[in-house]
Amino acid sequence: MSKFKITKGKFQGIQACASADGIIAAAAMDQRGSLKKSIGKAMGREATDADLTQFKISVTKVLTPHATALLMDPEYGLPALEARAPETGVLLSYEKTGYDATLAGRLPDLLDEWSALRLAEAGADAIKILLYYNPFDEEKINRRKHAFIERVGAECEAVDKPFFLEVLAYDNICNEKSLDFARLKPKYVAAYMKEFSLDRYGADVLKVEAPVNMKFVSGTESFSGGEAAYSREDAKRLFRDASDAATKPFIYLSAGVTDEVFRETIALAGEAGAKFSGVLCGRATWQDGIPIFGSKGTAALEAWLSQRGVQNIEDLNKVVYANARPWYEIYGGLENIDVI
Repeated sequence: MSKFKITKGKFQGIQACASADGIIAAAAMDQRGSLKKSIGKAMGREATDADLTQFKISVTKVLTPHATALLMDPEYGLPALEARAPETGVLLSYEKTGYDATLAGRLPDLLDEWSALRLAEAGADAIKILLYYNPFDEEKINRRKHAFIERVGAECEAVDKPFFLEVLAYDNICNEKSLDFARLKPKYVAAYMKEFSLDRYGADVLKVEAPVNMKFVSGTESFSGGEAAYSREDAKRLFRDASDAATKPFIYLSAGVTDEVFRETIALAGEAGAKFSGVLCGRATWQDGIPIFGSKGTAALEAWLSQRGVQNIEDLNKVVYANARPWYEIYGGLENIDVI
């Protein structure tokens, strides 16, 4: 195997977001519009920007001592970076939250007042983009998305910061929570993992979904009953198929499921032999703290986080560290990497 070449900035940025053993156990706190609405609902009034920022500060202060990195947005979350644990790496989001539902294709857009350079200056060890992607959508839509990711990849390369690309699959007909989509999802996830592993996009780490919806995996605790999309053995094979499609390091996202479901997902991925390098977990860890913050305030939220939130992240970390593989293993190990 020829040695894998990586620039110093990208290497140091990924390492800053990983454990000493190369595992990424990151916390996600870059939710914006949806989180603000949830906080407002819990408060019984419209949440302010200050409310949103305070929630982010509290989560950051309590949970980052137990995470290798923190994903944050630069719009409301920069004050929270001051509260993070000293050794915690920083990923900053570069995309606008949500998408324009009046246009076909769930097209991505960048934050107007930010660039990769500005994110680096704000303290980013790595830069993250979220892309909604249907591998089988109209060619003109996906050409536009491919070019978009190529531009972001080139921008990250120019400032020598690693590019974490998060991809969420969708279908133009099926609801993503449906049984029909559960049957399509493995093919969609494997296809985008293969596509965005191509060097032309400049992605250094892929942040991906589990290729199965655990709600429809028979023989698991997460199975909701009724009709299954796959057996436990089917699911393990699909985890392996998606893993084999990637030629870049990848980590799993929690996609808003409960902490129990996400732990079982990660354990099943490990049992299947999926070659993932960690997780980036958000709502599964802290979402139950929202009503506490809304009704009882900051001190009550931080008390809850110190107990249940920390327990959630530590329980997840046990599963992650037992099953994940170092991000550099896909390149043959650290000894096979040339930092240039």
